[in-house]
Amino acid sequence: MPTPAPGARHPLDEILLYAAIGFLAQLVDGAIGMAYGLMATSVLMAHAVPPAVASAGVHAAEVATTGLSGLAHWRLGHVMPRLMWRLALPGVAGGVAGALVAGSLPMHLLKPAVSLYLLAMGLLVLRRAVLGVAARNLPGGLRPAALGAAGGFLDAIGGGGWGPLVTSTLIGRGLDPKLAIGSSNAAEFFVTTAATAAFLTTIGIGIWPVVAGLVLGGALAAPLAALATRHIPARPLMGMVGTVIVLLAGSALGREFGLFG
Repeated sequence: MPTPAPGARHPLDEILLYAAIGFLAQLVDGAIGMAYGLMATSVLMAHAVPPAVASAGVHAAEVATTGLSGLAHWRLGHVMPRLMWRLALPGVAGGVAGALVAGSLPMHLLKPAVSLYLLAMGLLVLRRAVLGVAARNLPGGLRPAALGAAGGFLDAIGGGGWGPLVTSTLIGRGLDPKLAIGSSNAAEFFVTTAATAAFLTTIGIGIWPVVAGLVLGGALAAPLAALATRHIPARPLMGMVGTVIVLLAGSALGREFGLFG
């Protein structure tokens, strides 16, 4: 039986490492409706996983983790089916369109604009958390189709962004945080599946330990994250979402304008 090369990790050790990363990332994403891709990709790269492998593994694993998260939220009553479909179907179309035109977009202009929008949404969500504005089941004037299309488009061109855009906008417009997180997570499954379908045929064998570990950890975390959403009161939950959005958008703007090196 061949022995592993010096310094090489056993395949089972690799899967367990990726499972731990997937568990933590899904615990956060399932509870507040965002940040899975950012957390998982960043931690994988910090553990010397090549960027292309990290990105591919995370996107493939998200097909399973978003499905499990959406199912857990649905069983707890956090999903509005009509809202989910009104987000998901345009989201799929937006994701496909984004994948087709990603290479020709002026990203140097688009990224700061999206970050400014997210920063404004994050501050609005924090304002609602502080002032205690009553949440509604379906706010008037909300256009889920346009929001879903924009979320899918952003997710495809930026490798992530559905949660920050869709979840924060739903909460910022007054939707109950639990329904916003659950419906957004459930819709994301369909968007992620469509965006990943063409990519799956190009995945090399070296990526599958990453995918297997992330899926295993995400499967364990999904029901726990949904339960956390159920038991966290609305105002602290809005505060958590708003804080994460402000930090993500602020750091993105800082990098864009060279404030962080």
